[in-house]
Amino acid sequence: MKYKDYYAILGVAKDADLDQIKKAYRKLARTHHPDLSKKSDAEAQFKEVAEAYSTLKDPEKREAYDALGRARVGGDFTPPPSWQDQYQDAPSSFDQMDLADLLASLNQRSSRSYQTRQAQAGQDLENTVEIGLQEALVGTTRRLKIKEHGQEKELEVSIPAGVHAGKKLRLKGLGGKGLNSGPPGDLYLHIELLAHPVFKPLGRDLYFELALTPWEAVLGCEIEIPTLEEPVLLSVPAHTKNAQKLRIKSRGLGVPKGSRGDLYAVVHIETPSELSVEEEQLYQKLRELSSFNPRVQPHTRGAQK
Repeated sequence: MKYKDYYAILGVAKDADLDQIKKAYRKLARTHHPDLSKKSDAEAQFKEVAEAYSTLKDPEKREAYDALGRARVGGDFTPPPSWQDQYQDAPSSFDQMDLADLLASLNQRSSRSYQTRQAQAGQDLENTVEIGLQEALVGTTRRLKIKEHGQEKELEVSIPAGVHAGKKLRLKGLGGKGLNSGPPGDLYLHIELLAHPVFKPLGRDLYFELALTPWEAVLGCEIEIPTLEEPVLLSVPAHTKNAQKLRIKSRGLGVPKGSRGDLYAVVHIETPSELSVEEEQLYQKLRELSSFNPRVQPHTRGAQK
């Protein structure tokens, strides 16, 4: 099917009212009428003007024509899926059809059937959004480009505080446009969390590696540690073991209108790579004094003394 720009044929704007359309038609009809014009293509031009007028003077035909969208004049085109969904009695094939014949076939419907077409809800749309851990904690906004029936629209959406990886967020009414006064569809956002340089999420809880010196792990200490907000002071108990998890309550991620998860410091005991002479002597003395042997079962260590 070839596209024709009926507004350009009549020389009127797309928002022209009926009086402007009638005035333009009368002028062009006189200019191109075969009985009045000596041009060789007068009859063809007269028919084209009459075809454009026949469509634009009729509110139902004009609405259907406008809903087709724009295309290259004289180029092949097919009505978009949304148009075919709205005009359910439209032909299934448009290859050999003329634009005027298509619109005329739609006009054969009775006014009653046109008015009583069933309302249809808009299509639900889906998209994936990546956010940082801080954004997941306090909430954020995103500008998204959504495709609907081949057309792109831009939306600003609010992502509430407390979302987590794998969360499917429903935004009511931000999906596809409804047909025949039907309600719009919904937009579903799949939430993914961006990698963080320090913290790893597991559900609502956060984990990070805490490096301790051997003496800090044995004797205990107080260390300032990071959180998603301000740093806090952590009391490391004496005799802390490697890979032990130290819990900092309510410093993890949250849930909408709910409690927060926890933050876990996973201990990793580091040994110094370089020692002063005095430090090495102290380690030598500790080796001589200590009976500790990590390769012996705890209940047999007493026998090693």
